[in-house]
Amino acid sequence: MRNIGITELLVILGIAVLLFGGRKIPEVAKGLGEGIRNFKNALKSEEKEEKKQA
Repeated sequence: MRNIGITELLVILGIAVLLFGGRKIPEVAKGLGEGIRNFKNALKSEEKEEKKQA
C-alpha cells in the first residue's frame, strides 16, 4: 500500500472542510476516533475469547 504524502493529506483536509465546515471537523474526528477505538476493543475481546476456547 502506498504512503499518503503531504499533498494527499491537504486535498483530503480541503474536501473535509468543504463537506463539513470548519466547526464540525473536531466533532467528526472525535466520532471517528471513538469508532476506531470501539472496533479495536471488539477485535481484542474476540481474540481473548478464541484463546479461552482453544
